[in-house]
Amino acid sequence: MNKVLVPLAKGFEEIEGITIIDVLRRAGIDVLVASLDANKLVKGANGITVQTDLEVKDITSDEIDMIVLPGGWDGTHALADDVNVQRLLKEMDAKGKNIAAICAAPFALNKAGVLKQNYTCYPSVEEQIRTEGYQGERTMVVEDANVLTSRGPATAICFALEIVKKLKGEEKYEMLKGGLLATYCGE
Repeated sequence: MNKVLVPLAKGFEEIEGITIIDVLRRAGIDVLVASLDANKLVKGANGITVQTDLEVKDITSDEIDMIVLPGGWDGTHALADDVNVQRLLKEMDAKGKNIAAICAAPFALNKAGVLKQNYTCYPSVEEQIRTEGYQGERTMVVEDANVLTSRGPATAICFALEIVKKLKGEEKYEMLKGGLLATYCGE
């Protein structure tokens, strides 16, 4: 079974975090929801609190197949500043393992030095990353090598479905896409 880590930091974007967790679990993927510290209750950008399963420090890159970062500006900065998240990103990339980030979170990938040439993110965040390679709204999800990026809350379902396609294949992707009425994804 595929295992994916979704680290949540105070100020994460709830639509993105919860959508990723929900869609991946519907696909039969083992999702580990982790906090950055011992407080297992993490409050999102809009005041929704989520209980996590464990702490990021307790995970190694050998235990997971992918790490997926939700956005939210405060949460993104916390992920970019967290030594354990940054370590995992670098280790995952060095091993060619899958990495994904949505909204502002490609900023954290850039800080770790794992963001590839082509990417997308929430509009204006590219100014703090780099404009070269920024794909803007050309597509909802950009894949470059082992890294997937997406734009924001409205693209969260399509982003999560692309992760499902990468980890579980086209058949599972199409089944979930139909069940979620996400016919606009992948076009």
